[in-house]
Amino acid sequence: MKDALIYWFTGLSGSGKTTIADATKTLLEADGYSVLILDGDNIRNRLHVDLGFSKEDIKNNNSLIIKLCQKIRKDNNIIFVSIISPYNSSRKDAEDTLKPGFYEVYCKADIQELISRDTKGLYSKALKGEINDLIGFSSTSIYEMPPKSDIILDTVKCNINESVNDFYNFVQDCLK
Repeated sequence: MKDALIYWFTGLSGSGKTTIADATKTLLEADGYSVLILDGDNIRNRLHVDLGFSKEDIKNNNSLIIKLCQKIRKDNNIIFVSIISPYNSSRKDAEDTLKPGFYEVYCKADIQELISRDTKGLYSKALKGEINDLIGFSSTSIYEMPPKSDIILDTVKCNINESVNDFYNFVQDCLK
């Protein structure tokens, strides 16, 4: 088996990264591909429990995920990395380390939409002052918009089915 293609999702919490990755995984597995999802919440809860949300810890978490991708790349056809990955430098490190076969996927949604979705209740907690380091929302925890991505999925303009379809077609083109 050749090295897996890696799709590095970036975007704020609630932008649709994991939802799109999960739905696309199902479609690709039906096509016969081996697909692994490395989800940011799961990785933090299982492997990187000692890391917080300081800039240094976030970069360290991203670096460890890059190393994990290198280690398991031969075991799958496709790997979806579904993490916020807020810093351009971390995403550039991932691209430099994991190319060829690395693709950046930006799930775009404005903050007002994310507050209204609030799938995990994080924005509500941040508005109440219970969380002061919510990436892209709190003044101390910025999100750097990607200067270029291989695909942008605007989850405000497109519904989830359209976003999954667009991404699935993108992956299919990469597999050719």
